[in-house]
Amino acid sequence: MTVALTKPHYEHVVLVDESDRPIGTMEKAQVHHAATPLHRGFSVFLFDRWGNVLLQQRSHRKVTWPATWSNACCGHPALHEPTTQAIQRRLWEELGLGNVDISVVLPGYRYRFEHNGIVENEFCPVAVGVVSEALRPNPKEVDAVRWRTWDEFLEEIRDDSSYSEWCVEEAKLLADDRTFRRFHDGLRLKSA
Repeated sequence: MTVALTKPHYEHVVLVDESDRPIGTMEKAQVHHAATPLHRGFSVFLFDRWGNVLLQQRSHRKVTWPATWSNACCGHPALHEPTTQAIQRRLWEELGLGNVDISVVLPGYRYRFEHNGIVENEFCPVAVGVVSEALRPNPKEVDAVRWRTWDEFLEEIRDDSSYSEWCVEEAKLLADDRTFRRFHDGLRLKSA
């Protein structure tokens, strides 16, 4: 798959009803506030071939959860854009990664969290993938990245409030998910 290198000066998100049916679009810059409407997003956890998880510190310039640690990548699909295509686009825009093999593991995840007066309110499929190339983080999107073993990360999120709430909740759901455990155990077996 080829990822487009150009991006419009603004991005629209897909507004949805409680059944995840599209009801319109809105410019991303106008969506996130104290009464954020329900919309579509996605969330990605990336791993290296040894099963370590990639974490990113969101840019301090972001409106939503600035400078907060979170999973590898999040974003919003455009209207009629398949989730996996939107994921590939955002992986390129945020981390400089192309053609990552992605699998959606938690297709029906939905959340609503508030932080500093800003609400996130999304239907947010959670995907996993394996990184096999060098990261090139976009400084407009990412302040820092780090790798942790999955077990270290799960231990960190028990007592550490520096992670986004969706990252913590998604990680706990993944840890309990049979499909994810097979995926992660397969990485560790291949590297042994």
